Amino acid sequence: MKKHLLFTTLLLLGLLTAEAQKFDKQSHRGARGLMPENTVRSMLRALDLGATTIGMNVVISKDHMVVLSHEPYFNNEISLTPAGKEISLKDEKKFNMYQMDYAEIKKFDVGSKVHKRFPGQQKFKAYKPLLAEVIDSVEAYVKAHKLPKPVYAIEIKTIRKGDLEFHPEPAVFSQLVMDVIVAKKMTKRVLVQSFDIRCLQYVHEKYPKIKTGLMIDEKEDFANNISDLGFNPTVYSPYAVLVGKGLVDRCHAAGIKIIPWTVNSREDMDYMVDLGVDGIITDFPNLFNHLTIPGSKIKTGSE
Repeated sequence: MKKHLLFTTLLLLGLLTAEAQKFDKQSHRGARGLMPENTVRSMLRALDLGATTIGMNVVISKDHMVVLSHEPYFNNEISLTPAGKEISLKDEKKFNMYQMDYAEIKKFDVGSKVHKRFPGQQKFKAYKPLLAEVIDSVEAYVKAHKLPKPVYAIEIKTIRKGDLEFHPEPAVFSQLVMDVIVAKKMTKRVLVQSFDIRCLQYVHEKYPKIKTGLMIDEKEDFANNISDLGFNPTVYSPYAVLVGKGLVDRCHAAGIKIIPWTVNSREDMDYMVDLGVDGIITDFPNLFNHLTIPGSKIKTGSE
């Protein structure tokens, strides 16, 4: 009887642990709340804090290199020129990376300036790395530190009416990103995501086995969004304030995972988990340590 009870307990514990491990703990732009965004060190910090997926944004340089950046220009909030001067909000779009070779882009400092919205960030001089460099650095780091291999959530970052001015047309942009993914043999460990359905449609058509994520920032009908896309993505990723139990249920009924962004407090994380989401995107991966999957009492992550 005691052996049977012990076996049942161990089996239940194993199932609950697996449930916790399936939950996607996704960092946003590396660990943006703690480190300068979209930098190598930010990605490594997220891994140390238990992120199972590391999120990043990519843009394209004039010489067609795939660069980590949230905007295709140097954002005034985080950027200093090669001479160490600040960039004004009015002038930031003049620093268009699609009009710069990567050698020039690399000279800008995106780690030293204090971020007004994230004053707790650790500051250090940093540059915008290539996607290829980030993958190489992460793979070397997880091997050296015996960490689980992460998923790379790579967001193809276009801006409205920006084709051929701030980035290539979607097919060229998407192919440049996929060229890196294929060259690095990461096709099984990537989630290619975007707000731009044109990019996702291209990736799905040319690489149907690649996992895709549709990102949503406005209150729109779920069925219409999926219809416009033309296929079921792996992940539906809406702005967190748009998520309710009804949307979670509709995603699951369609066989689609739902992973909201950007969830930056313990209370909001708990609320999202209670709704039944499949993962959380956060600027603060240190909060994963306090995350409990319903019914398991198992905390995830580590500090």
